[in-house]
Amino acid sequence: HHFVGTSTFSEYTVVHAGCVAKINPDAPLDKVCILSCGICTGFGATVNVAKPKPGSSVAIFGLGAVGLAAAEGARISGASRIIGVDLVSSRFELAKNFGVTDFINPKDHDKPVQEVIAEMTNGGVDRAVECTGSVQAMISAFECVHDGWGVAVLVGVPNKDDAFKTHPLNFLTERTLKGTFYGNYKPRTDLPNVVEKYMKGELELEKFITHTIPFSEINKAFDYMLKGESIRCIIKMEE
Repeated sequence: HHFVGTSTFSEYTVVHAGCVAKINPDAPLDKVCILSCGICTGFGATVNVAKPKPGSSVAIFGLGAVGLAAAEGARISGASRIIGVDLVSSRFELAKNFGVTDFINPKDHDKPVQEVIAEMTNGGVDRAVECTGSVQAMISAFECVHDGWGVAVLVGVPNKDDAFKTHPLNFLTERTLKGTFYGNYKPRTDLPNVVEKYMKGELELEKFITHTIPFSEINKAFDYMLKGESIRCIIKMEE
C-alpha cells in the first residue's frame, strides 16, 4: 500500500523529516486533509504557474477535483471568464460553484475543442490549465491559448507511450507551454500558508467535500469516484 511516498491503511507511518509540514494546530484535520495532491496541484497550477491577470479568460480541461481547484484559483485571481471543458456534462452545474462561467463538452461539437474555444473568445483564451492526463486534451489546451501571450499549463500525467504533437508554428506565434508538479508548491514550506488561506476564509475547502463515509463503507467512495459523483470523499477511520 505504498505509492508516491504515501503509506495507506497503516496505524503508524515513519516519514522523512523533509516531507512533514507543520500546520496551524487549530486547523480542522477533516477539512485540511484534502490539501494534498488534488487541491494544491490544481489551485497552484493556476495561481503559481498560469498566473491569470484580473479580467482575463481561462480554460480548464477536466472538471474533477484537480480541475475544479484550478478553476477556484482562476476565480480567486479575478478571471472574468472561466471555460470548463469535460466529457461528463453532469459536472457542469456543480462547476459553477467554483467560478466556471462557460461549459464545453467536446462530444457536442464536430470540430476540435480548441477551435470552438478560439471562436468563443475571439482568438483564444489568455490561460489554459489541463487537468486530465489525456494527451489530446494537453494539445487542445496548448492550441486554444491566444497568440502572443497565451500560456498553457499541463498538470495531468499522461500514459508513458503518449507523444505531444503540435505544429511548430504554435510556438513561433509566442504561445507558452509549461508543466507543473504539485502546483509548484513545496509541501514543507508552502502547505502551512495554504492552510492559512483556508483559516482566513480566502480558500473554501468545504465545497470540495461531497461525501463523508465510515471506513467500513470505503467501497462506496470508489463507486462515487468511478461514477464521477464525488469531488472529494472523506473516510472516517473510526466508526
